[in-house]
Amino acid sequence: MLTHTRREFLRLTGGVAALVGVGSSTAATLSSAAAAASGGTGGAPDVEVALKATRAQVAILAGAHTAVWTYRTDLVKGDAASLQTVPGSYLGPIIRVRKGAKVRVRFSNELPEPSTIHWHGLLVPERMDGHPRDAVAPRGSYVYEFPVLNRAGTYWFHPHPHTRTGGQVYRGLAGLFIVSDEEEATLDLPSGEYDVPLVLQDRTFDAKNQLVYQAGGMGGMMGGGHMMMGRSGGMGSQGGMGGMGGMMDRVMGFLGDRILVNGRPDVVLPVVTRAYRLRLLNGSNSRVYKLGWHDGSPLTVIATDGGLLAKPAQRPYVMLGPAERVELWADFSRLGAGGERTLQSLAYSGAEGDEMMGGQGGMGGMMGGGRALPNGVAFPVLRARVAREERETRTLPAVLAALPRYRLGDAVNGRAPRRFVLTMRAMNWLINGRAFEMDQVASDETVKWNTTEAWEFVNERNPGEMMEQNGMVHPIHIHGVQFQVIERQVLPELKAGWDTVKDGYVDDGWKDTFLIMPGERVTVLMRFQHHPGVFLYHCHNLEHEDMGMMRNYRIEA
Repeated sequence: MLTHTRREFLRLTGGVAALVGVGSSTAATLSSAAAAASGGTGGAPDVEVALKATRAQVAILAGAHTAVWTYRTDLVKGDAASLQTVPGSYLGPIIRVRKGAKVRVRFSNELPEPSTIHWHGLLVPERMDGHPRDAVAPRGSYVYEFPVLNRAGTYWFHPHPHTRTGGQVYRGLAGLFIVSDEEEATLDLPSGEYDVPLVLQDRTFDAKNQLVYQAGGMGGMMGGGHMMMGRSGGMGSQGGMGGMGGMMDRVMGFLGDRILVNGRPDVVLPVVTRAYRLRLLNGSNSRVYKLGWHDGSPLTVIATDGGLLAKPAQRPYVMLGPAERVELWADFSRLGAGGERTLQSLAYSGAEGDEMMGGQGGMGGMMGGGRALPNGVAFPVLRARVAREERETRTLPAVLAALPRYRLGDAVNGRAPRRFVLTMRAMNWLINGRAFEMDQVASDETVKWNTTEAWEFVNERNPGEMMEQNGMVHPIHIHGVQFQVIERQVLPELKAGWDTVKDGYVDDGWKDTFLIMPGERVTVLMRFQHHPGVFLYHCHNLEHEDMGMMRNYRIEA
């Protein structure tokens, strides 16, 4: 078990710092460059960051270093707290800004393949959103520039090139974007070292400590065999039966056998006897967590994807799908020095077409899927250990934020919501029978700017397909908006699995990503009031996304 001192853990995990090292200073030269290059819109930013995607060797496990891809950063302009870093860690950075700030990020791509940056959950203009058509070629650059319109919350950023997103995120390209505002400032929530971001991921390592990723290839079922990280940070094919494992991972989504928190395994979080604000991001490619304390204590949720709830919500556990965020008020005041509390992922069922896949056997075994840690099994995520006792009088606020709730009648199509059916055909995941088309928007995928709509997502069973019995869980992300989940229903024959997760949904606040179980029907409401243009909606199981379970929609002014 890897144990850090409290100060060292906070340095490594980003309680007051970020998740990657800062590159050598190029700030002076960058600040004088033309602001309008590539995607820039000109004008003086409040915060300017130079961000480079590159390759590195880092220590994750004992022994040999691991080849990863990472973001290296320089703060060109802004308060020192705007860019927080952790030397030696391969995730990050954390960009911290206030609502209303104008942000400029100068992105340079030193990777061997195209990449973009998607600002997940942020309300940015079309050309700033990191759409795959705006992929930046190797040795190319792009300027992302936007005003921060979002309320206080935990957002993040990651690559979004078509057919390559899963592999790039898996190798290490992910960071946090934390927004603060005046409403949040009045609450006196835990801050500084007591405000701890936690990125949850799962990874698989080979005997030489190198990352193994079997879902590589050029999208869909067209990829090559067993793909793994080499010492150079590139990808090499081993072919053979690895190809069947790769097929399994593309269809089901990649699941690793090691749980990492902020890029490190077997984490012990040093705490004191007081309240903490834990910001959790599910940064995994496809793993769904059912988070709960080992002693059965309820979780106190204060925020979801789009920021603070109206009031704290207690849950026996919290379901956290890929790309979802949740913020917890965690009070360790009742533990004595040396006391521990373990955050676990609890057991649940119904996420992976259990009947058809046959657990570790059945179709999963035939396809080479050695899924040592499948979705739905229980495992520890991290341990919080009290390093010392400390007095504190801070209490949980009874009211957190003003949060108006939508009703179905607020939507222009409330009586007939726009419908999106999630299915598999010929071993490809589709939305309304369609796969991704880079430059196409169907007639039923166009909405009017400044209107409120209801969208209904249906996770159907798949007659005649290998996932016929149960289907699969899908995390659905909609770009360009924040929305509210209005209603959930489930097919009676799949209710048993749904019952093991339903009490962990936190649908009380603003969302940009939601989980939909097999047989479930979810209705969301959103207002298209910020930026017109073409945006994406897709499954955030990154292997499904790379296969083409993604579509464009247009907001028409």
